[in-house]
Amino acid sequence: MKVAMSKYLVNSKPLLKQMVSKLSQYFKYVSILGTDTVGKRYEVQRGSIGLSDSMWAERGFVVRVYNGKNYSEFSLNSISEENLDGLIDEIRTGVQEAVSMLATSNIGTSIYPIIAEEETKGCYLGEVGIPLEDVSAEEKIKKMTAIKDKAFTKSNLLANFIVNYEEVHISKIFISNKKELEQSYIWSQGVVIPVVRRDNNTKYSLMSYSGLKGVEILDEMENSYFEAIDNAVKLLDAKRAIPGEYEVICSPEISGLIAHEAFGHGVEMDMFVKNRAKAVEYLGKRVASDLVVMHDGASIEPRNVSSYYFDDEGVLASDTVIIKNGILQTGLSDTLSALKLGTKPTGNGKRESFERKAYARMTNTFFASGKDKLEDMIASIKHGYLIDGMMSGMEDPKNWGIQCVATMGKEIKDGKFTGKIVSPVIMVGYVPDLLNAISMVSDDMEIFGAGACGKGYKEYAKVSDGGPYIKTRVRLG
Repeated sequence: MKVAMSKYLVNSKPLLKQMVSKLSQYFKYVSILGTDTVGKRYEVQRGSIGLSDSMWAERGFVVRVYNGKNYSEFSLNSISEENLDGLIDEIRTGVQEAVSMLATSNIGTSIYPIIAEEETKGCYLGEVGIPLEDVSAEEKIKKMTAIKDKAFTKSNLLANFIVNYEEVHISKIFISNKKELEQSYIWSQGVVIPVVRRDNNTKYSLMSYSGLKGVEILDEMENSYFEAIDNAVKLLDAKRAIPGEYEVICSPEISGLIAHEAFGHGVEMDMFVKNRAKAVEYLGKRVASDLVVMHDGASIEPRNVSSYYFDDEGVLASDTVIIKNGILQTGLSDTLSALKLGTKPTGNGKRESFERKAYARMTNTFFASGKDKLEDMIASIKHGYLIDGMMSGMEDPKNWGIQCVATMGKEIKDGKFTGKIVSPVIMVGYVPDLLNAISMVSDDMEIFGAGACGKGYKEYAKVSDGGPYIKTRVRLG
């Protein structure tokens, strides 16, 4: 079923066009992004039920104008016929004060050219299986409670079983001197977290679900979480890995974590402008084995929570091939970093909200699938691990160090699982070493989008990542 555009933004559109027209008498570039996002977050666990607004819910506008040297932005909670002229006067005064302050300060001013736009008009309406409004909050909680209750029949070691579900309906409109764009779509996500306890030993696992979907994601969750319970129970007997270098197979979840940390943040091109990314030195050079192809894009399949028609600067979404057969091709840019570098923006300008600035941010970041079968990859391991279950990751874009923490490693000896589990698994290394060591890539892939990514002053954005199973050599700590 098609998703409906926000009536609030539809009704605001004539005023936005009028505001752009009036501001264009004073500024050579003017754009307005309008956002109307609604959403709810549900949680069910033993002894409690929670319902709250989603952290992504917002309504407001951001106006961007060219001030003669660079760009000034103003966030507005509302725009009406009555306050339109007053807002225009406030913006003109604000720009004059900002330019005057910069002229008399010792702070260096970044100079930007005017954004060049082509005439573009378009509207995208997403589709879902079950619209959010077709299922009441009580029915959603009832479904989640049934999932929780059924989980407790699967193991007497369960101390708790947490079910999270979040639904978000995003509507945005972008009006500038040459562009008129609209989009409205829904994403939902779910997470199940079994917590098991034996004596004083407590462990947990999780399984996530996400996509451009509606309430149907609760049906996906209904009978697919039993593996998460089994993994949590196995962790009760897990040992620490002996530090050293091993051949490993990374699950799609872990290959996604590597993609996100290694060449996600590392190729965000606002970091190029600040000279804080080593990747700029390797453009056109080898950074991985021939088997590695890596994408980021809001328009590419598989689509997930970070898919959209246009970004928060009015740039149409694209598919960016970051690595092609091991060679670093390009980075991910917002509009301003592209202007500074003299490149074409890739549609990666994203804001946490209309009150925050746009950064170059990842969208759906993943390794492309290869030709190998998982069973052949396992058979090729003399002694190593299959690494699974994302916990956390860190990277250093300046020096290309990476650390990934996973929930578990399943030991492999002579091409077969031994049944032994190590946990937690800490993988550390230098990004090109890890990627150049990739020797096998599976012919299937998955993508995950139940998390968020922080940047700048802790601004968060929805992202997804994933890939196939990959075989490489890493150091485990």
